[in-house]
Amino acid sequence: MSKDAVDTAQAAGHPRAAAPPADAGDAGYSKDLKARHINMIAIGGAIGTGLFLGAGGRLRDAGPALAVAYLVCGVFAFFVVRALGELVLYRPSSGSFVSYAREFLGEKGAYVAGWMYFLNWSTTGIADITAIALYTHYWSLFTSIPQWVLALIALAVVLAVNLISVKIFGEMEFWFAIVKVATLVGFMLIGIFLLVTQHEVGGYTPGVGMITEHGGLLPHGVMPVVLVMQGVIFAYAALELVGVAAGETAEPQKVVPRAVNSIMWRVALFYVGSVVLLALLLPGSLYSGDQSPFVTVLSKIGVPAAGDVMNLVVLTAAMSSLNSGLYSTGRILRSMAVAGSAPRFTGVMSRTQVPYGGILLTCGVCVLGVGLNFLVPSQAFEIVLNVASLGIISTWVIIMVCHLVFVRRAKEGRVTRPRFRLPGSPVTEIATIVFLLACLGMMWNDPDVGRKTLLLVPLIVVMLVAGWYGVRRRVGENAAQDLPGPANQGVSRK
Repeated sequence: MSKDAVDTAQAAGHPRAAAPPADAGDAGYSKDLKARHINMIAIGGAIGTGLFLGAGGRLRDAGPALAVAYLVCGVFAFFVVRALGELVLYRPSSGSFVSYAREFLGEKGAYVAGWMYFLNWSTTGIADITAIALYTHYWSLFTSIPQWVLALIALAVVLAVNLISVKIFGEMEFWFAIVKVATLVGFMLIGIFLLVTQHEVGGYTPGVGMITEHGGLLPHGVMPVVLVMQGVIFAYAALELVGVAAGETAEPQKVVPRAVNSIMWRVALFYVGSVVLLALLLPGSLYSGDQSPFVTVLSKIGVPAAGDVMNLVVLTAAMSSLNSGLYSTGRILRSMAVAGSAPRFTGVMSRTQVPYGGILLTCGVCVLGVGLNFLVPSQAFEIVLNVASLGIISTWVIIMVCHLVFVRRAKEGRVTRPRFRLPGSPVTEIATIVFLLACLGMMWNDPDVGRKTLLLVPLIVVMLVAGWYGVRRRVGENAAQDLPGPANQGVSRK
């Protein structure tokens, strides 16, 4: 138990609160991730293709009110990460929310949390390698290479990085984040200069007139803003990676609060600030889902090679996302394998302390994505992107439910809360859960993609139930072996 937790317990009058239960899945990891790695992983999780590429189409469809959508979703995303951060300080674990679901919701909860997260990242991985192949085709040098070949090469490169060591992963994410932040800061400085000097952008004079004279904040009404919420939430996916990475840092009590607290201002600055700037520089109708909105602006003012530079940055963001997906699912699957709810080979560690079994399983699903790129290259991206959104929404809901149970047990004196806490509990958790489920329901209003995605939910439920009946005996056997040990005090095995 951390010193903060002990102090809090004594202050609350619960000096005998149980020590946090150990997770066997945490054994064997190195602690090679430094503070700068964790901070940049937090930044990298908050900045990705959802902003660099997706903001263009959303700005065209929803108008300037997109900035409000990013802000609202960003607030709830911050609540999720803050709740996860509190759980991390209570008990750091590479199994992250799967380990917490095991403790507070039982093995069934951990099983659902883990496999829905796997669904999220395995399908996101397919989207990432598809995006990488598409972005690489931008340059004429690679146009003649089939899309599936480029996707396979990208997967092989990132797989190799993940299998070497966690330190290499951390370094790669660190520099990916540096590239993304430098690009955004550079664009925002250019945008502010254009705005202050009233320099024309493609024949338009920047300013509030770009909003008031082209339909206002809601040029197409409220419904388009509502419909883009699902995509905006997906843009924030990977913020929870901070909780997974905390299990491989030497001082999570110092590093995690700083990284989590910085997420809110990063969201406000990079997402909301960028969208507001874009809306003030050009009418929303000039942006496109096929082109980065930053390229649209820079090309209008004649910046040479703007497309090449931004394409490289978007390519970096996609590589970063794929890198994060392989890393996090490897750790999550190992935690599940130790409990018996994932294949045994996913619990295997390499000599460099990397859970390569889980990484290879995720990679195997991504190889199916290479096949998808071969069969339907024009539809591969949209198909998997919407399935991934189901995974991330369910993961965030489970994190908040775990936190609700955690707070309830703290009030009963069974566990102790650290000083770093989610404010406003239980209202904050309930509001976040309602918002996330509402976003899921809103997908029904999109007959082209969203409705078809929701129709997959019964199929996913059937697969989860069938899978549980396949693993429950092994889970029970593992639980029976673990229960006599003192490390499992307070762990629910239902």
